[in-house]
Amino acid sequence: MTTEHFFYLLLILLMIYVVAEHITLTSGAIIMGIFTLFWFVDTSRYKADKEKKPLVYTPRMKRLGLLIVIPLAALWFVLFDFGHTILSMRDFAAPSVHIDPYFMGFSLVVVDILIPGFLFIAAWILKPVERMIQNGFKKQARQKLASLSHLKVIAITGSYGKTSTKFMIDAFLKERINVCVTPGSYNTPMGICKVINNDLDAAHQVLILEMGARYEGNIKELCNIAKPDMAVITNVGISHLETFGSIEVIAMEKSTLARELKRGGTLILNGDDPRVKQMASLRHNVKTVLTGMDGQVQAFQIETGPEGTSFLMRWLDDDGTVAEEEQINTRLLGSHNIQNLLLGAAVAREFGIRLKTVALAASKLEPVEHRLQLKNKNGITVIDDAFNSNPVGAKNAVDVLDSFKEGRKIIITPGMIELGEMEALENEKFGKHIGNSGIDLVILVGADRAKPIERGIRSSEHGRSMEVKIVSSLFEANDVLTGYAQPGDVVLYENDLPDTYNG
Repeated sequence: MTTEHFFYLLLILLMIYVVAEHITLTSGAIIMGIFTLFWFVDTSRYKADKEKKPLVYTPRMKRLGLLIVIPLAALWFVLFDFGHTILSMRDFAAPSVHIDPYFMGFSLVVVDILIPGFLFIAAWILKPVERMIQNGFKKQARQKLASLSHLKVIAITGSYGKTSTKFMIDAFLKERINVCVTPGSYNTPMGICKVINNDLDAAHQVLILEMGARYEGNIKELCNIAKPDMAVITNVGISHLETFGSIEVIAMEKSTLARELKRGGTLILNGDDPRVKQMASLRHNVKTVLTGMDGQVQAFQIETGPEGTSFLMRWLDDDGTVAEEEQINTRLLGSHNIQNLLLGAAVAREFGIRLKTVALAASKLEPVEHRLQLKNKNGITVIDDAFNSNPVGAKNAVDVLDSFKEGRKIIITPGMIELGEMEALENEKFGKHIGNSGIDLVILVGADRAKPIERGIRSSEHGRSMEVKIVSSLFEANDVLTGYAQPGDVVLYENDLPDTYNG
């Protein structure tokens, strides 16, 4: 029972024992209806600017909803009958009244309290059905892939950078090749199956899949659907440390992609990440390509700033001689994108794409939505990095904000989650990095989650005098921003957590 339920029940008791005798049932129904409307109905849904993400009624959600309607309807009528019986003993108007407004309110509370329980039971009952449906989608996807013998499957995994790398590979290959790629962050079994079953056709030559993992065995499950001809591993970090338990387990899970790679396939690894580089020893019957300082695809003369990123990309032959080199200029922000570009270029090279073609495609790259995406709103520059943060990405986002030379700099963030025992420490490090920057205003979302970030900010010399405001929601943060920001300022939205995290 929530606080709202408790006070609503108090209201019902007040109406029954104090007010009901002095008003008609119609008046009581009107009063209870008004209270119910404002108590249980979220009026923010009628305000477009308050909607963070629209609700999508998926087929599974409809099945669950249908299954809980029957017991809820039965409970509703039982409570109404009970209420009508009590009403008959105390109100002369009962014979002509079919629904007592006070017991109707009580019934609403009971049903509202029990909905999560019914939902859990419905999900448990439907579990075999959902498994059967999912297995059907998986079988369909496997059969379709088996029928396309010419198709090459590229799979990408890593703690972060998967989506950006995926779209870079797509941009480089589609200059010469017909590519099918999963949209957004589609990296689950059903997301991958949906793309294979609905979007993939015989004209496609390459299928690019992003493979995410939150638990052990997730990568194996995905590879059982689509076994890769080429595997790309971006890095091993502490993202989802809460569910994996240790960095070693995360590394083992990511390395599953290397072990599942088809014999004779190509394994492309971020050689600047020691844990990823070690995965080269897992397979001796595949071709291995490293990117980074010790790899065959390298970056030199790196420059980053608010206008984008530039560097010299160099491709080396197996004997270490320079095969090609080209200046890369891209509008993408953040030094972490350089490694993503190197991985994407390594894939393109394996498909016979020239470095000049890669450079041209890189110059036209657009940021992935909510990943250091530049926008302009009423003269204010907005850096939208609202997708889930990780320690490396959050640090780079602050550096990007700090690189702007004009206007006041503002950051809005709730910090990072799912980092297990390291969460508080990593958020404190994040705060210290903010404190060492030239940011003018820090708006932290969520009182409890803000504590380690603020502690980190205050631990730095510049951070001691930095203006920090703590709010309870993103909407409140935007209200603070509206009263502070002016044209020419720059604001970074770093991570956008569901409201349940912003305690």
